[in-house]
Amino acid sequence: MTWDIVLGLSPLLIIAVGSLVLMTIEALSRARADAAESPSASLASASTVVLLASGFASIGLWMYGPERLTGLRQFEPYLVTDRFSLLFYVILTLGGALTALLAGGYLPEHKLDRGEFYPLVMLSTLGAMALAAAGDLLSIFIALETMSLGVYAMVAFRHGSPRSIEAALKYFLLGSFAAALFLYGSALLYGATGHTDLVSIGNQLMRTGTRFAQTAHPSVQDMLLLAYQNATPLVIVGLVLVLVGLAFKVSAVPFHMWTPDAYEGAPTPTTTFMAVAVKTAAFAMMLRVLLIAFADPRSASWGTGWPPAIATLAVLTMTVANVIAGRQESVKRMLAYSSIAHAGYLMIGVVAATRMPHEAEGSVVFYLLTYTVSTVGAFGTLILCGSRGAEAVSYDDLAGLGRRHPAVALAFSVFLLSLAGVPPLAGFFGKFYLFRVAIDSGYITLAVIGLINSVIAAYYYLRVLVYMYMKEPEPGAPIAKPMTSGYVATALVLAAALVLLLGLLPSHALEAALTAYASKG
Repeated sequence: MTWDIVLGLSPLLIIAVGSLVLMTIEALSRARADAAESPSASLASASTVVLLASGFASIGLWMYGPERLTGLRQFEPYLVTDRFSLLFYVILTLGGALTALLAGGYLPEHKLDRGEFYPLVMLSTLGAMALAAAGDLLSIFIALETMSLGVYAMVAFRHGSPRSIEAALKYFLLGSFAAALFLYGSALLYGATGHTDLVSIGNQLMRTGTRFAQTAHPSVQDMLLLAYQNATPLVIVGLVLVLVGLAFKVSAVPFHMWTPDAYEGAPTPTTTFMAVAVKTAAFAMMLRVLLIAFADPRSASWGTGWPPAIATLAVLTMTVANVIAGRQESVKRMLAYSSIAHAGYLMIGVVAATRMPHEAEGSVVFYLLTYTVSTVGAFGTLILCGSRGAEAVSYDDLAGLGRRHPAVALAFSVFLLSLAGVPPLAGFFGKFYLFRVAIDSGYITLAVIGLINSVIAAYYYLRVLVYMYMKEPEPGAPIAKPMTSGYVATALVLAAALVLLLGLLPSHALEAALTAYASKG
């Protein structure tokens, strides 16, 4: 193995080796009957360090220039190491590290302190990173399952909870069904094009479209013959099946039915990981598949391709999720529907990328970064708001929190306002750049619908603030009691700092996102 390969794969190798070491440490600590401290006391810190080390290695590779590592080309197209992949590595490792910190406080507090949680987070993050870098349908499927299997186990981590087991079973069954559809669609695409790597599929479809366009006034017989020769029906069916698999992973309506139950039944650190890392990796996969394999004039046109389908999913996802979120009484379930709505906003950027790929893909990546830090902060504050036996579940549980615990309420307010898109926080600029590129690319109606939905979403975000600052708990009603955890506090401080930094100085992160598109393979 050459130096180029070791250096280029270092972000993945750090997590792979680190997770194996942590599993060994966890097994040895479990064997010690006289262990003086809980597993989370050391494993949370160690896993956070490993994940952040992988993120810094990705930043170092970005600065060094992945194009200089010629030895990595032998892994293409199965694993593409470019600036697009590296930027997603940074976002994913950040989400994984913050999740590990949240788990370091949550698991001991709620008597779930089992050390296997941290290797699961790391291995799922490794799968998500491989998914963001995959350039072949086979490696996409392997990475997708690597990520998903760890998440299935984390959803069912609360063994004694029927709700947790039910959530994991729903997620596993529907996730397996969606993976099977994606795999079947991939098989059809291979049969139609003779390739599994995305670039070759795109080139084959581009040649097919060119030959079709050069046929002057084709008769019905000519069109049928051309369609048969180029296996167009297989391509169409394969594209539909792949779209369904992608829509499931990003929680797009109507493929979202698993999301609220899985998010609510899972331990909150698992919910956080699903909301940020799984969604980020799924959108990285969507950008690569749709804008490389299906970027030919026919597949990417509004009249005959996938853009109207994605636009319809975007409108349904935003609208349905925001309307249902406003009717929730559970704050955690509200945040689950909020996560679904953000997937709808992001799909606007995917549609706009058909006309302005450079700006649109950059805005999607920047939005994912701002969404990650804001969502981790929101779920992390919800964790901090409730100790064991006095958890924050409903809006009423948060009543009067602003007077009893002003620092916790302030942190929750910052993250919710960022998700709502209030300036000068990170979420505002994420939505601003996304909607602006949609307008510039001609999708004004989509941008307007997105803006209207952002206003609707502000209702249920501000509702939390109303309960925290303007209402007092009813006599005899349960009151959430904040927990004390240095791990959770550290995660919230880091997330809040990034929310403010990306809001006050968004240009550097946006420039990095635009640079990432330019190198995408």
